[in-house]
Order: sequence, then C-alpha cells, then structure tokens
Amino acid sequence: MAKTLSNMLPLGTPAPEFNLLNPVTGTYQSLSELKSDLATVIMFISNHCPFVKLIKPELTKISNFYLNQNIKFIAIGSNDIKNYPEDGPEFMAEDSKIFNYPFPYLFDSTQDIAKAYQAACTPDFYIFDKNLKCVYRGQFDDARPGNNIIPTGKDLSRALDLILNHQAVFKDQTPSLGCNIKWKEE
Repeated sequence: MAKTLSNMLPLGTPAPEFNLLNPVTGTYQSLSELKSDLATVIMFISNHCPFVKLIKPELTKISNFYLNQNIKFIAIGSNDIKNYPEDGPEFMAEDSKIFNYPFPYLFDSTQDIAKAYQAACTPDFYIFDKNLKCVYRGQFDDARPGNNIIPTGKDLSRALDLILNHQAVFKDQTPSLGCNIKWKEE
C-alpha cells in the first residue's frame, strides 16, 4: 500500500460526466441521472484498501443520513483489476451488499473517469454543488489505519452541513490520504 494524498481538484471545476457500469444492477448509470439538485458526493473507493475498509461502516451511516436530505452519493471503483482482481465488478457488487451501500458503486473499467476527476487515492472525496461545480475535495476525516482515531466523517459532514444551511463551504480543506489508485500498465 503506497500512501498517497489526493490531488485536490481546483474548486469550481465542473464535474466530468460519466456513464459507468453498476455491477449490482448490471446497468449503466450516468452522473446526469444520479446527481442531486442540491449536492452530489462522488468518491473513489476500492474493496481492498485498508483506508477504505476502515471507514466503510461510517460511510454507509453518513450516506444514509444525507441521502434523506436530498444529497446524492456515488462511489466509483477505478483500480486495475488485472493486477487487483479483488477490485473487480463481481467483488464490488458483493461489497455493496455486505456493507449495504445506499449508493451506486460504479466500475470505471477504462480509468478515464478517475483521470478526469484527477483522483489519486482511495478514498478520494469530492462534493459538487447543484450546478455540479466542485466545492469540496478532501478527506472523510482524520482516521487512518493504526492511528486509533474512530471514523466519524467529520470533514465531509461539515461541508455537507454548510451546503444544507445555504452557506459557503470552507476553503481550507485537508487532502485525503489513502492507497494509490492502481493504474493499468501502459
């Protein structure tokens, strides 16, 4: 596991459109059909990364809370499945069911979407406003494997609470830290 910081996509960047496979349903889903008219959280996660494994239960809890407030969540898996088969679609579907994800977990087979979002690690979080402009990119919270901090999602939640209260999201954002995205060999 190579510890990698997120690239911190510039605030105000428009969310790149996508149409990706949902391994649970076997259908393709696009950003335009999944987005919210209030805020949309896009996150790059994986099945095997210890940083993601640490937050999965709290991520499900927080997603359920904000989904009830018209904020949508979309997870994307972009790892190279040739070298990391445990991140493949069948295992993504299994993970979705085990953790009862209330959001789609889409498969980026070409890795083009991860590149379009400048994703660097898992987990990597982005919040886009009602106009699909980036207002947050950074960490879930300070919890990391081995640091004995219990995941709470405080950073992500703080940004979402500001949006719900029609306030500007703070500009001082902490990069996410996680496993590097496993890029395909070229």
